Amino acid sequence: MKPLSRRDFLKISAAALGGLAFTPYVPPLKEFDDSQLVRVGTTSVSVYSRPDDESTIVGQWFQDDLVHYYDVVDSGTPDYNPVWYRVWGGYMHRARLQKVKVLYNSPAASVRETGQLAEVTVPYTQAVRLVRNVWTNVYRLYYETVHWVVGVEEGPDGEPWYRLHDELHEIEYIVPAIHLRLIPDEEIAPISPEVPWQDKRLELDLSTQTLTALENDVVKLKTTISSGLPNSQPGPNGIPTITPYGKFNIHSKLPSKHMGNGSLFADVGDYELPGVPWTCFFTGKGHAFHGTYWHDNFGVPMSHGCVNMRNAEARWLFRWLLPIFEPAEMSVPSHVEKTGYGTQVEIYYS
Repeated sequence: MKPLSRRDFLKISAAALGGLAFTPYVPPLKEFDDSQLVRVGTTSVSVYSRPDDESTIVGQWFQDDLVHYYDVVDSGTPDYNPVWYRVWGGYMHRARLQKVKVLYNSPAASVRETGQLAEVTVPYTQAVRLVRNVWTNVYRLYYETVHWVVGVEEGPDGEPWYRLHDELHEIEYIVPAIHLRLIPDEEIAPISPEVPWQDKRLELDLSTQTLTALENDVVKLKTTISSGLPNSQPGPNGIPTITPYGKFNIHSKLPSKHMGNGSLFADVGDYELPGVPWTCFFTGKGHAFHGTYWHDNFGVPMSHGCVNMRNAEARWLFRWLLPIFEPAEMSVPSHVEKTGYGTQVEIYYS
């Protein structure tokens, strides 16, 4: 696979913004209004006749279907998450839906030699890899996931594609450049890095599913999360799904983490999550705070032991928590992770 020259880039980038939406490598996004669009994040989601899960089921949407919604309704039920989307024919509860947009980006002609972080800005995009000289689908990458871009080259459709580094497999695959936004350094710069570690702390109340970040005893962030399901049996990652309680410290931070079983050619429904954003580990068994793109059901346990957060709040936490991870330090493949004795975390039941 040859590198993309400057001349080649200028020749093909003019057509990139309009052409890629019609290739076989992406969903037919041109049919949707991206301002009011949700993606089905699980096997299926029902459409109800009213915004109430005891009403009649009148339809069904399936994994990765893109659904246009017309209104957001607070029906008061269920108490912990009473928000429904009015769609064609009825209502869908938001628990297993992801609000998404379709935002195309001008491809960069090149990226830093150390690599750059980028986030997916379309509902999903298909990564491919050359296998025995045949372009083969590997992973589907979802809206707001974060990935390491290590190069720009011509893709199988003749357009600019980004080459991504997968830290779990230590391999590379490519995706359409138009579907990823390179993240500026200022958006991931540390927040209040001058504050010593003993003056920052994180509290998580498992009873109320509430996370609180305090700095000099002043609340900087308070939000609902989804901790681990209360089950002592191991989940897909081999550890019990319940989130442990006690006192811990952040010891590892990765802006992009491939979680899962490591199967390169997994099906869409398999436990394979490349690009989990803003991951901060607090135990050696793999428990972490991280962004979540597969559900919108915060306030109740949902995870396999980690602490699921809204992506924007997970990014803020990643920037605020110690150890400090400066953008200038981040590089592929040698420094995708920051380790050290970091912010204290206390997890308890009230």
